[in-house]
Amino acid sequence: MEKTIFGRIIDGEIPADKLLENEDLIAIRDINPQAPTHVLIIPKRPLVGISDSTKADDPLLGKLLGAARDLAKDLGLKDGGYRVVINNGESAGQSVPHLHLHLLGGRDFRWPPG
Repeated sequence: MEKTIFGRIIDGEIPADKLLENEDLIAIRDINPQAPTHVLIIPKRPLVGISDSTKADDPLLGKLLGAARDLAKDLGLKDGGYRVVINNGESAGQSVPHLHLHLLGGRDFRWPPG
């Protein structure tokens, strides 16, 4: 698989506004935010999408959600509410073929999303 923009950010080839990094994941501010707070939480393991994950990836998927929870608290989103989104596949709006979560907050959201 060709390295995506996220792979290049993880490898330090492209700078990013990092909010969190550990051995499993990186969290960065989105360069084209769709809300006042828009963070991308990206596993370092290059899974294309959630449908490409296996049971063996469940601990990693849990860490991604835990990071979203912790970042929401750290960024002051906990009380006002926030949205966590995973787009899986092009028709769902996934523009980078590397699994990632969107943490969005700081404004009201509607349902259905569009």
